[in-house]
Amino acid sequence: MARKYSDRREYIIKAVQKRRKKVRLMAINYKGGKCEQCGYDRCLESLDFHHTDPTKKDFGISSKGYTRSWNRIRKELDKCIMICANCHREVHAQLAACDRNVTMKSGLSQETLKSKDYGNPELLKSVNFLGSAETLHPLP
Repeated sequence: MARKYSDRREYIIKAVQKRRKKVRLMAINYKGGKCEQCGYDRCLESLDFHHTDPTKKDFGISSKGYTRSWNRIRKELDKCIMICANCHREVHAQLAACDRNVTMKSGLSQETLKSKDYGNPELLKSVNFLGSAETLHPLP
């Protein structure tokens, strides 16, 4: 029985997926296996690679980066920190606030708090946005 293009295609797709998973695990192990800011290590899918200097970024680790050689990936990883998704969002929110010169509170900029319509104007006064565990954050 002759092989069909569709059989070969499926084989290649699965092989690439397998390699990407393997290289991601290698990258996570290389960077220490936990968030460099808060120590989170429960879910590997929640760990991101953040370039500390975007001007020196040759390629994105999580996008198309896993088809490159391990040596190239390792060199790119040396330009990154590994942080959890929550810390990563906070880093980008703080960078955006710095670019706009906006004061941050609990990951939300004052600009965001003023521009969002939460339905009840009294809600912003009643909710503490200082980031304590008991704080209730309204959904956008």
